[in-house]
Amino acid sequence: MVKRTKNKNIKQIKKKNNIFRFSAISLLVIFSFFTLPTINIFLDKNLNFNKSIISNAGVNFDQEIEKRKKILDGQTETETKKLSLKNIFADIDFFSTDEEGQNSIRFDARTIEQLFKDTNYNLEKVRETKLVNIGNKIDHLPKEIKSIESSKKRKRLFIQIVLPLIVEENAKIRLDRKELFRILGKNINTQKEKNWLKEKFKQYGLRDGDFYSLKVRMDEVPVSLALAQAAKETGWGTSRFAQEGNALFGQWTWSGEGIRPAGVDKDAKHKVAKFAVLKASVRAYQRNLNTHSSYIEFRKERAIQRDNDEKLDSLKLVNYLDKYAETGQQYIDVLKQIIKQNSLTDFDDVNVMPTSNKTKKLI
Repeated sequence: MVKRTKNKNIKQIKKKNNIFRFSAISLLVIFSFFTLPTINIFLDKNLNFNKSIISNAGVNFDQEIEKRKKILDGQTETETKKLSLKNIFADIDFFSTDEEGQNSIRFDARTIEQLFKDTNYNLEKVRETKLVNIGNKIDHLPKEIKSIESSKKRKRLFIQIVLPLIVEENAKIRLDRKELFRILGKNINTQKEKNWLKEKFKQYGLRDGDFYSLKVRMDEVPVSLALAQAAKETGWGTSRFAQEGNALFGQWTWSGEGIRPAGVDKDAKHKVAKFAVLKASVRAYQRNLNTHSSYIEFRKERAIQRDNDEKLDSLKLVNYLDKYAETGQQYIDVLKQIIKQNSLTDFDDVNVMPTSNKTKKLI
């Protein structure tokens, strides 16, 4: 009987201890909820920890887009009159100063054609698979391209050389755009994300925090449009600017460097910019269309197509490039003719051939 009573007392004591522990823990948790915000504020003020920033961009972005859609004039983007060209073109290799440009080999046309044959790279296959191997990149146009008598063969070789360069640069922009929207979808940005955004604002010539304009500018140029402009500006790769300066798009420079066009006034200060390699010319061209104030209408139309979930239409977008050349509407008509006659829109949905599972997930 004594033993039974003793066991009963022990159980009651354990029960009381458990109730006490549970109550103590509950009080501690409740106390923490009330005191942690105060402690956090104190630490922020006094210890200067590295901290994440809070962004309202993800919350207000759609509202901002709707508001901006109502603005029909050129004020839908930040004006570019005070852009720093150093920032915009900082990652582009001009004037053959890049080691890659200095050390790269200029292959002749026959070698390039054999390389493409060995790697099974042909335009028919690209049209079928909608994939291009960017490992087939060529740094310089062959001098012999001017001597190819067959215009069909010359055009095919030119497209084979330039196509991977355009597709790769578009893929880079597409990945950046994907990252931008991922960041905008968050309420809290890390320091790494904040630094990335800061770099992109510089790259696209914008003030920090102008998310709407960054979204509009950070976008692709349709492959067919870029190919058509490269063909027009270089005479399908035969121009002096393309041969001597890897200049595919006839961009001007006032820096004193570059290639002086033949027949221009001796007092003219502009020259055609030259590049270390062909891919640098492609990147500069895309950056130009995506930042210069002359192409605000082009970017506006592209943004409208995006907002309507449409595929980018080069035959519509080209109508907004009348300021690219002095011939205006005539220039537009020629580009349309080049796109149609050479079925260049077949390449608009071509993507980078994935070389790994990681790459496949990215694209």
